[in-house]
Amino acid sequence: MISAVSIHPKSRYLILAALVLLAGCSRSQVYTQESYVFGTRVQISIYGLEDDVAAKHAGAALKELDRLHAKLHAWQPSEVTRLNAAFAKGDTTVVDVELADLIKESADYARRSDQLFNPAVGQLVSLWGFHQDTFAPVTPDPVKLQTALAAQPSLENLQWDGASVSSSNPQVALDFGGFAKGWALDHVANQFRKKRVMNALINIGGNVLALGKKGGEPWTVGLQSPRSPEAMATIALKDGEAIGTSGDYQRFFEIKGQRFSHIIDPRTGQPAQGMQAATVLAPVSKDAGAISDVATKPMFINGTATALQYAGRFGVKEVLLISANGDVYITEQLQARLKWLKQPEHLYRLR
Repeated sequence: MISAVSIHPKSRYLILAALVLLAGCSRSQVYTQESYVFGTRVQISIYGLEDDVAAKHAGAALKELDRLHAKLHAWQPSEVTRLNAAFAKGDTTVVDVELADLIKESADYARRSDQLFNPAVGQLVSLWGFHQDTFAPVTPDPVKLQTALAAQPSLENLQWDGASVSSSNPQVALDFGGFAKGWALDHVANQFRKKRVMNALINIGGNVLALGKKGGEPWTVGLQSPRSPEAMATIALKDGEAIGTSGDYQRFFEIKGQRFSHIIDPRTGQPAQGMQAATVLAPVSKDAGAISDVATKPMFINGTATALQYAGRFGVKEVLLISANGDVYITEQLQARLKWLKQPEHLYRLR
């Protein structure tokens, strides 16, 4: 029997809170619309357009996010579950261009991260009980866990023939939960740019991308402590920058005081234990959103020792890590831009 259990549901999903600081702006200047997509809260803020025009653009963006969520869902019927079923049976199946590009982009990021970001380990995530909206504090069957781990699934196991794909490894199960929010940020930002929506803030569950400004000042967001509902700092984002966090507070359960989060170390098959959170600020690029999401995974899993190595591979210089004991490590570049609201007790330069 498992005792001393407490479950923390998906309602605790933000470290980068939707703290869009709108002081001094009238409602006609900033229009905001919210929804719930990708299992998390989504907020679209648009500056400088009439409310009816902004509402149209925000509504279209949310509708597009709903489409992507339905397509990429890891356990409800979707294109991803259809692919996983084919891989499990050894079948070859056709993939549309959008999903094929996403898989190939993910494979590149997985190689850069030494497979610590590995979207092929959906079986491990499922065994830990995180392929459901609510989850129980139960550890996996050790035999099933060892079988999934021993197979060493990765996107390198996929074989492409034009638009068709198959897998040499039946244990490959795609799960883009560590990538989809950031990828979707870039998708919406690209749509907005095409429609000449040049001043907006897109927040998908704490992964945030800024377009333009909020009048004469930049968009400012708050960073929330993973162990407190209060913001610990704020940062002003430049046009095209994206910021994202991976943490152990989003989807997790506790058994006898030990926290088990949904971020699985592919090397061990166990939830990563050494960090509370990893945040990166991705510089301006067409993939800024995706990088803000993906680059945090190897940092969260492997910790401070190799964080700068992985930051370099993703072109990131601004990093903040919070270790399991609450110590905060930050790069010089991010420290220069961050405004602390609550100074950490132990703050160290990440070198």
